[in-house]
Amino acid sequence: MLPIRALLLAALRAAALKPLAGRVALVTGASRGIGKGIALELGAAGATVYCAARSSRATGLSDDRPVADAVGELSVERTAELVTEAGGRGVSVPCDCNDENAIEGVIELIRRDEGRLDVVVPSAFATPPTLADASFRDDFWKQGMQMWDCCHGVGLRGTYATLLKATPLLIETAQAHEVRPLACLISSFGGQAYTFNVAYGVGKAATDRLARDAAAQLSKHNVDTVSLYPGVVATEGNLEIEARGEWAAASGGLDLSKAETPQFSGRALVALLANPGYCQANSGSFQVVAELASELGFTDLDGSRAASIRSLQYLVPNFLLTDAKIAALPAWQRGAARTFRDEYTPDYLLPWSVFSGGPPPEA
Repeated sequence: MLPIRALLLAALRAAALKPLAGRVALVTGASRGIGKGIALELGAAGATVYCAARSSRATGLSDDRPVADAVGELSVERTAELVTEAGGRGVSVPCDCNDENAIEGVIELIRRDEGRLDVVVPSAFATPPTLADASFRDDFWKQGMQMWDCCHGVGLRGTYATLLKATPLLIETAQAHEVRPLACLISSFGGQAYTFNVAYGVGKAATDRLARDAAAQLSKHNVDTVSLYPGVVATEGNLEIEARGEWAAASGGLDLSKAETPQFSGRALVALLANPGYCQANSGSFQVVAELASELGFTDLDGSRAASIRSLQYLVPNFLLTDAKIAALPAWQRGAARTFRDEYTPDYLLPWSVFSGGPPPEA
């Protein structure tokens, strides 16, 4: 029989490995991309994760691309299985996140089966299937209304509907369990500076405002909100664009080989949930995944920490001193420019007032 001290140490180690044991989360858009990455990391931290998305073995896999052969099946069922394999409990819920009645049904399922909801992550997003990937960056008057309807339908309306339907259960959880539930909205740097196209930026700015204004009403109920900013992410969709040779045109020349994994955003959320005081103090704010990594002490899957998009360590190699721009310099300047870029560029964060002052430089 183990001594009491050994049992206590074992219990403490188990709690450290699964800090979210007993917590319940809802992640929409969980069949792929950032939503899937977040679901997996919540599971690795011990949470019960309801994985909601359209892509399902029961209703059909939507928008599957050839890259799925390399990354595996993109369905809510598969994500739920991976959540369980990671150490949590995954529950798959086929759901069209553009339908508020379907979302309400998911919330009622969680209420009935779990009686609590600690985390909601509206991550579902869609882009027009009829547009080429390169035209995602096109002038707004050439894109038609389909870009607006996608970014502001599933992306914004779906986020609002999910938060609206989930909030009563979040409040009940705060009251019954003396915890601070968190609504984590998935935004991007497009909420602060021109990114991709007009409709996209307007939608992300609205997502940030939703987090901020919702916090004004939810704070008295001990529920927090945050708007999360991933960087460039190696999602299945982006990997597929790269495989087709279209990534440079679609991204403006960014280096996908140095992109964040979807799980990096998940680790950011786990770190936030482990620091409820931080969430309370910063409720309603937008938080950059890469900057949280430095502040709260976590890394990506390979142990690295990507530079924030507003850091000189990101801006210099991707825009100011690219390989192409260095090659265009006089021969005697190239070595010094490359050395400065690779070895001496500081991790200096541009103030938001500067970063948001206009579009990024062309690569």
